[in-house]
Amino acid sequence: MTTEPSRASFRIGFVPGVTLSKWSRLWEERRADLPLDVVEVSGDATGDVLDVLRGDDRVDMVLARLPLALGDDFSSIALYEERAVVCFGKEHPLAAAGKDDELSLADLSGEVRHDLDPALDEAQAIEVVATGSGVAVMPQSLARLHGRSGVTHRFLSDVPPTTIALVWPIGELDDDIDDFIGVVRGRTRNSSRSRRRDDDAQEAPAAKAKGPGKGGAAGGKGAAGGRGSGPGQKKTPPGGRGGPQRGTGRSRPRRGR
Repeated sequence: MTTEPSRASFRIGFVPGVTLSKWSRLWEERRADLPLDVVEVSGDATGDVLDVLRGDDRVDMVLARLPLALGDDFSSIALYEERAVVCFGKEHPLAAAGKDDELSLADLSGEVRHDLDPALDEAQAIEVVATGSGVAVMPQSLARLHGRSGVTHRFLSDVPPTTIALVWPIGELDDDIDDFIGVVRGRTRNSSRSRRRDDDAQEAPAAKAKGPGKGGAAGGKGAAGGRGSGPGQKKTPPGGRGGPQRGTGRSRPRRGR
């Protein structure tokens, strides 16, 4: 892991549909020293998403939808999956299915799929669907984001879910990036990695205070609370604290008769 660079802010990119509120709040609580700068990425095209991790005005990490052509240039951590839904007008025949019912791709046979039109983004596809024409398939978060009156959706049982992942350039893992990974993966404030800065700050003065000799960390078994052999302390026999150890298969030798 590289040493922590000097940043004015920690920049996070995200694709539409990703909600950052919980993670932003946790970051502010744990890293008040470094403001979070959130940047929306315009689209899900591979070039658009990965381009925000390059150049002078780049973000430090991006929350994106897989699959992406990461190659040998980027690292990623899968965070969660989004189920696919099909959107259609509330007067569409497919709306006869209950809200808790699931549809399949076979149910869409003969329908115009506006999500497959390269000239339309998700928001535009839903606008067309709202006119009562055709359907659009997309992750549920996008259906909610672009939802409008007159449009409803149902889950699709046979469309694989999409994965939201955290992506950053390989070789650029530093303390700030590691801290954000800890936030999104649910590490507690008191986890060993979250306490890294405090531990480093305490160890540095302690290292300077160590003098030559055997009383330092390497030879400090005689310190208070240690297992040294000072006065009043019992030595533990080489064979343990008496009796056989579990799992060793050893037993005390029998005396001869």
